[in-house]
Amino acid sequence: MQILVCIDDTDNLDSRGTGELAEMIAHAVEKHDWGKCSWITRHQLLLDPAVPYTSHNSSMCFKADIKIEYLQPIIDYAAEFLERESQVDASPGLCVVVTDEFLDTKSLIDFGYKVKREVVTKDDAYLLAKRLNVHLSEHGGSGQGIIGALAGAGLRLGDNDGWVKGKVEINVPNNIISVRELCSHSAVDKVKSLHGEYLGCSELILLGNMVKPVLMAGKAVVLVHKLDGADGPILWTTCSKKQLSNFEELRTLVADQ
Repeated sequence: MQILVCIDDTDNLDSRGTGELAEMIAHAVEKHDWGKCSWITRHQLLLDPAVPYTSHNSSMCFKADIKIEYLQPIIDYAAEFLERESQVDASPGLCVVVTDEFLDTKSLIDFGYKVKREVVTKDDAYLLAKRLNVHLSEHGGSGQGIIGALAGAGLRLGDNDGWVKGKVEINVPNNIISVRELCSHSAVDKVKSLHGEYLGCSELILLGNMVKPVLMAGKAVVLVHKLDGADGPILWTTCSKKQLSNFEELRTLVADQ
């Protein structure tokens, strides 16, 4: 079976981030031979004074392919881990979703996008989790993190939100790489321009300071844009963090329409 594991609100400004804790849980799943985990995605939620958060109000989620008998051990491990490793002033939440044919995927995805644009209560989250038969639990503080955990699972389920945790580290001469070579990296599936076209395997890309794939149609996609005044074989370069943030904001607006 396939599951989604999502956590939120585990840290403070001086501690390890939620993404690092998600990475540690995923590593434990594989170390115990409970299953095989995907890369972790970061999902930006609403930034509003009415919503308590540490710095950026984002949740972290990963997929795992497991055997059914390991579902409860994974839940138990993640719950105990969050209670042990989260900061005392945090309000961590855990969500574990079984993505089978019985899941009301639309309701869960809709909830994820709702939490990106408006204030949602813990009661809202618990009511939906109960109706969908989804595991949702709080592990310290106010438990406010359950909202982001459930939302992050919905956004990952939708396959068109967020970006892959961390940077893709690639060392190539002059920072120039072909699309074929870039897609050979385990965290990159495709390369796409900001205008929407997928690049061919032989096209060359100048790597910028950050190579961070975004989640698009379930794939880890590196976004690029045309080099100013390019006149030669190298026409493209990777997007900056600001460009990626603008892209995320734009596709959230489009999803709301």
